Amino acid sequence: MRLTRLLPSLAALVNHPARMGLRLGALAACTTLGATAAEPAPEAIDPNAPRFVPIEKFALPEGLEITLWAKSPLLSKPTNIDVDAAGRIWVAEGVNYRSHAGRRKEGDRIVVLEDTDGDGTADKSTVFVQDVNLVAPLGVAVLGDQVVVSQPPDLLVYTDVNHNGVFDAGTDTREVLLTGFNGRNHDHSLHSLTAGPDGQWYFNQGNTGAQFTDKSGKTFYSGSWYDMSKTAINPPEIAGKTSSDGHIYTGGFTVRMNPDGTNASIVGYNYRNSYEQTITSMGDVFQSDNDDPPACRVTAVMEYGSAGFNSRDGKRSWNADRRPGQTTPIAEWRQDDPGTMPSGDVYGGGSPTGVAFYENGALGDKWNGLLLACEAGRNVIFGYFPKPNGAGFTLERTDFLTSNTTKNFAGSDFMGGKANDELITRFRPSDVVVGADGAIYVADWFDPRVGGHQSLDKTLSGNIYRIAPKGFKPHVPKIDLATTAGQIEALKSPAVNVRNSGFVHLKAQGEAAVPAVAALLGDANHFIAARAIWLLAQLGPAGVAKVEPLLASTDEQVRVVAYRALRRADHAVLAMAARLATDPSAAVRREVATSLRDVPAAQSVEILTALAKSFDGKDRSYLEAFGIGSSGKEREVYAAVAKAIGSAPESWSPAFAWIAWRLSAPAAVGDLRARALAAG
Repeated sequence: MRLTRLLPSLAALVNHPARMGLRLGALAACTTLGATAAEPAPEAIDPNAPRFVPIEKFALPEGLEITLWAKSPLLSKPTNIDVDAAGRIWVAEGVNYRSHAGRRKEGDRIVVLEDTDGDGTADKSTVFVQDVNLVAPLGVAVLGDQVVVSQPPDLLVYTDVNHNGVFDAGTDTREVLLTGFNGRNHDHSLHSLTAGPDGQWYFNQGNTGAQFTDKSGKTFYSGSWYDMSKTAINPPEIAGKTSSDGHIYTGGFTVRMNPDGTNASIVGYNYRNSYEQTITSMGDVFQSDNDDPPACRVTAVMEYGSAGFNSRDGKRSWNADRRPGQTTPIAEWRQDDPGTMPSGDVYGGGSPTGVAFYENGALGDKWNGLLLACEAGRNVIFGYFPKPNGAGFTLERTDFLTSNTTKNFAGSDFMGGKANDELITRFRPSDVVVGADGAIYVADWFDPRVGGHQSLDKTLSGNIYRIAPKGFKPHVPKIDLATTAGQIEALKSPAVNVRNSGFVHLKAQGEAAVPAVAALLGDANHFIAARAIWLLAQLGPAGVAKVEPLLASTDEQVRVVAYRALRRADHAVLAMAARLATDPSAAVRREVATSLRDVPAAQSVEILTALAKSFDGKDRSYLEAFGIGSSGKEREVYAAVAKAIGSAPESWSPAFAWIAWRLSAPAAVGDLRARALAAG
């Protein structure tokens, strides 16, 4: 083991901002205006100019078909989409993106698209809200009658009180739920929100910096070397600043919180610019992350994990600490350094955007567990079936949908940015969702150029494609949330934010809902069964009694979900941790480890020592989870683990050598030096 792995480079700071892939920026606070507005005048466009990629240009898996579900002028320049229980698609538009700010003088819009006659194509577009201060908002999420819009510096919640799908200023309400997210019309800013299976809300922010206070009064800082001195929050000025929870966060990050904005926590950080997150019903979080060198990636997010883009205090870039012989992917995500998550699938240059996870629906069971990741720079949506591998995941990439099978890319930063006239290079998927009808819907930004803060499309085009089995006839179930049966139907929905409505209403019933929810534990679809586990843990003692036996399930993933659900319900966490610290599954023990991050040494060292004894010396995900759990108490953990499984440095086992490296406790530095000298 090299001592240099333990010692950061002292190279000079890199303080010029890098360019980015498609990250459709946003501007300042919003003031609601009316619900309708005219389209801006086209910019001297050819009326015969193409506005979409024909479906025959696409390649997708056998047995599936692609159709053009909606096109301009029903929508323009979609940055993000979501679906509601009626099957309508909500679109955040970015006509005023970057250098085109002011192109739509009335402000950007949230529009609602629907197929009123059931023929498989949208035929109606309604403006939910338009605002002069909505400038290419990067996110829209529909959760019951609440519409959450990500518009820096604010996370906005519109409540459609009269349920008419149009924001009426005299009736409906608009709330700034949280504020303090930097990025005025910048791509690396506030992104979309998603409801998790635990009933909490998740969202992320890029590395333009943030200083926000949740509704519990906790303040979080996330800065970096990324110089934005002309903005409200300059990341270098808050880099290294400790947040109210006692931790230092840097770069981009993911937040988990209650729907009312209380009890926020940062569950992943030190990204460059993740566009969106998806949370599976098992509770796993996946995302992509962007950078201009050949190091874009799709990855799982380990709870409380650092992606490694900046130094730990955020004051140095990855390139400042790059060591001789390191490849860009290794150096950029600091894979030779302690304290970083495994980097996932690093596929090279690109402009990654929206993500989604397919669990059930119209495509059939063979597609359950499919992770979809939009890559606008490569005209493709990647497909993965994440496979648990020890404490982490294996991600094997395929092209699920592409317009560019020849891979002759153009108009992307990693290709120099020069556009061409090939129509196949204009498919720029900005987001992907699973619809209420179980089909997959893809938003297309449609542009010759992506990245570099640029847009060359003057037609204001935008499209939504649908992917479904051949001959698919759309059907959206009628959901009556006033009944338990309707609430269960919602919980089983293929659409992630639709099933949140079922969760919320069933939780409001309390123990009365336990029999109906518990019946889902036997569902053949393990994702639906997992949704029941999360909810039961929050339905009082009767619900908890249904979940506790699952800690002894023969299925390791059931044990993982049961532990997560009971922990989120704050049920006997330390007792569970002590019990499962010797579980045969590395994935279960990973959950135990990360859950100990904020537990004092006096209560956690014994459990962490038990976890250390089970490390195989190879599983990097397990090692990082152990390190996260040891945060703030590395001295005590190192001493205890050294006593339990250590020896003279020159005869350490590989497992203990890795543990010493990861903990980097003061006592470990001398031991590592002695080991390095003994090895010659």
